[in-house]
Amino acid sequence: MFEIEKSIAKNSRKTALTMVHHARSAHIGSSLSLIDIAVQLFLKSTRNVDDVVLVSKGHAAAGVYAVLNILGMVPDGWISNYCTNGSKLGGHVTSTNLPFLELSTGSLGHGLPYGVGRALGKSRAGQKGHVYVVLSDGECDEGSNWEAALIAPQLKLNNLTVIIDRNRIQSLGGTEETVALEPLARKWEAFNWEVFEIDGHDFKDLAKITQHINQTKPRVYIAETIKGKGVSFMENSVLWHYRPPNFEELNAAIKELE
Repeated sequence: MFEIEKSIAKNSRKTALTMVHHARSAHIGSSLSLIDIAVQLFLKSTRNVDDVVLVSKGHAAAGVYAVLNILGMVPDGWISNYCTNGSKLGGHVTSTNLPFLELSTGSLGHGLPYGVGRALGKSRAGQKGHVYVVLSDGECDEGSNWEAALIAPQLKLNNLTVIIDRNRIQSLGGTEETVALEPLARKWEAFNWEVFEIDGHDFKDLAKITQHINQTKPRVYIAETIKGKGVSFMENSVLWHYRPPNFEELNAAIKELE
């Protein structure tokens, strides 16, 4: 079950690792934790052109581009030139030349406020489609997210879903040692969101994100993930928040993913 999704995710991880190795530009740990979520969302959005996917954790661009490449939405040539002079793909998510990524991101805390406005616009115009916003857990330190989270239920935005990539590591350490987020689920519940806690690497769980069964208000899925997922020496390591693999490390990582 979910063999297609698993295959796309595995190949996307290989591609992302190769990209950051050649570019010497990283955020590989964040990219690897996001990839399974991205596979679920972009597979769904390719089937429903009315959906909007906003990757607010723009530093995980390599993972996003890798998934889109495997899905045939980003050319191989763009991937091989990632983060080089004149490249169409920078180190943070860009909407330039990529119409299915309508918001360039990277400065954290902007995706959810935009997503609330986008969902409200769809609702008032009677437009079809759902708005998905992917946040990093470290990004939940940003006050703008909580302002947006406060107003979304009041606006009755049942066409808005947030996914938090809960890998528990941000730039310089663990999230709970930096700015403690727990009890994270209860905080979102207090803001009147419908809250679900799922395994961010289990496609059976991830499929729930795009089902919207009996959704009457905004939902948030707290997806428990592993920083550096799929490569044992990168997993749950602050070191790999921003460090490109050298040639030997790249080969070892690719071998693990075979």
